[in-house]
Amino acid sequence: MANFSKAHVPQFSVDVYQNEYLPEGGREVSAIVTVTATGGGTTGTAPHLHPAGAPGAGPSAAVALMVDCSGSMDYPPAKMRNARDATAAAVDALRDGVHFAVIGGTHVAKEVYPGGGRLAVADATTREQAKFALRKLSAGGGTAIGTWLRLADRLLSSADVAIRHGILLTDGRNEHEAPEDLKAALESCAGRFTCDARGVGTDWEVKEVTAVASALLGTADIVADPAGLAADFTGMMEKTMGKEVADVALRVWTPVGTAIKFVKQVAPTVTELTDRRTEAGPRAGDYPTGSWGDESRDYHVCVEVPAAHLGQEMLAARVSLVIPQPDGSARNLGAQGLVRAVWTDDMAASTSINPQVAHYTGQAELAQVIQQGLDLRKAGDFDGATAKLGRAVQLAGASGNADTAKLLSKVVDVVDAATGTVRLKAKVAEADEMTLETRSTKTVRVKK
Repeated sequence: MANFSKAHVPQFSVDVYQNEYLPEGGREVSAIVTVTATGGGTTGTAPHLHPAGAPGAGPSAAVALMVDCSGSMDYPPAKMRNARDATAAAVDALRDGVHFAVIGGTHVAKEVYPGGGRLAVADATTREQAKFALRKLSAGGGTAIGTWLRLADRLLSSADVAIRHGILLTDGRNEHEAPEDLKAALESCAGRFTCDARGVGTDWEVKEVTAVASALLGTADIVADPAGLAADFTGMMEKTMGKEVADVALRVWTPVGTAIKFVKQVAPTVTELTDRRTEAGPRAGDYPTGSWGDESRDYHVCVEVPAAHLGQEMLAARVSLVIPQPDGSARNLGAQGLVRAVWTDDMAASTSINPQVAHYTGQAELAQVIQQGLDLRKAGDFDGATAKLGRAVQLAGASGNADTAKLLSKVVDVVDAATGTVRLKAKVAEADEMTLETRSTKTVRVKK
């Protein structure tokens, strides 16, 4: 992806938190890698104050807004109206000079604005034209999300820009294409643009919406009440306008004899990256992290080292940040962190767990047991569901994840949070269950 000036690239820093001490025969090393980007210089810029390319304007960007226009968007009728208003609010939040398009999604994808296989460039005129085109959107037809994503990809790739982003809104299940068609669309779009996905109401499939966000390194959420869409869309667009650099990868180098067990993002959400590795020369691999503005994220890196004798030490992994280039080279962002292993017979040193590692191991388990508990509940295994969701309540309480604890309390009655003793509620609102499932991967940061 081309043309961002040096001025827009934030400064990256890497901090590593780990217990480097292993007992004799110990082979597993875990570290939390905190990556922070600061000072890109566009955060907080009001959208229309700067024409594109003016000092203080953000990097070049293109955004595709994909709006569900299937027949179900008419039930209740307010849903389609709220979706039109939300998309108009997002268009208003576009910075001058940003390329954009609006796509209407049914069992086929239609260009709503500007049309003709191209993108518009945001200014006062095109924003008004886009909002006028939105007024004509009506509901009718089926749902084939893969076709929406493929059209977004075609349109976004037509612009030579630094940041490419999609926003996708759906209210229903992806019933008009095979699951493998959506999977193939996600695979072909991965790495080409990032995408935030939202489900509105309660008739959509959580796993479909979270799969879109996960594959395209964006966020997923539920907007149970369509009246909340405009605020949500505006917030998403403002975050997108704050992005300053795209396609950042976590490059992990390991010495001979060392194997990577896993790499996952653990804050602000749990996202598995292990199987997304692309090889980057001898002993190194790149893990995609998407686009960055001024923000901080945490990653859990776990490596298996060869057995060594007491008193030996080694570099277990070196983590750096790069922007891979089309020609196979990479632009180094100048920050790196080292993961070490030291073998000792000091039991106290080798058995203590680093607080950051312990905290995020718990947060990853929390996300997993919520998913398992809700799946078991749907399958009618109420004892299994009670055990898993009880464990979730215990983990949420112990780690101070108050938001998740609150969502859990709408699905179970908490008898004793400390021991994870709960009872499944007899009646659970569908929106509450879907909110818990959609937000199950949201984590809290460790208290420093």
